[in-house]
Amino acid sequence: MSVEIDIIQEFKEIGAWREGRFILSSGLHSPVFLQKNLVMMYPDRAERLCKALAQKIKAALNLSIDAVVSPAIGGIIPGYETARHLGCRAVFTEREKGEFKLRRGFSFKPGENVVMVEDIVTTGLSSRECLSALKGSGANILAGACLIDRSGGKADIGIPLISLATIEIPA
Repeated sequence: MSVEIDIIQEFKEIGAWREGRFILSSGLHSPVFLQKNLVMMYPDRAERLCKALAQKIKAALNLSIDAVVSPAIGGIIPGYETARHLGCRAVFTEREKGEFKLRRGFSFKPGENVVMVEDIVTTGLSSRECLSALKGSGANILAGACLIDRSGGKADIGIPLISLATIEIPA
């Protein structure tokens, strides 16, 4: 059984795969909504999925990773848990006057290898905004990663995107 089937099954088992008519945070309409918070509220599920994502990141990059950065709020749990399995620190960006910023004393030393970790990517907008907040931080941004890329691989975040599952859900 592939990892992609496993993550979709995780969402379905917990009732986090919802079908109907939904307006996504991107403003797009979709017949499927992925309520990732229903999955992330169970530490054993979050650990299992983020451990698999960390393994996929390690295999794809084959480099030492110093930090994971995630956009608040949805990316904080997957970012933290993925960082734990990568053996690095976890930081996050958060909105200040509508723009993602590094706050709370988070910073990077010049050249530190960083991976941006998201929960679910639809258009890639929050990923791009998170990455934009890292400009001038000194971080060496290696790649982005997410649990589910629901764009079918079409979302462009400006850097390679590693996903645990890539599916195309109409929006």
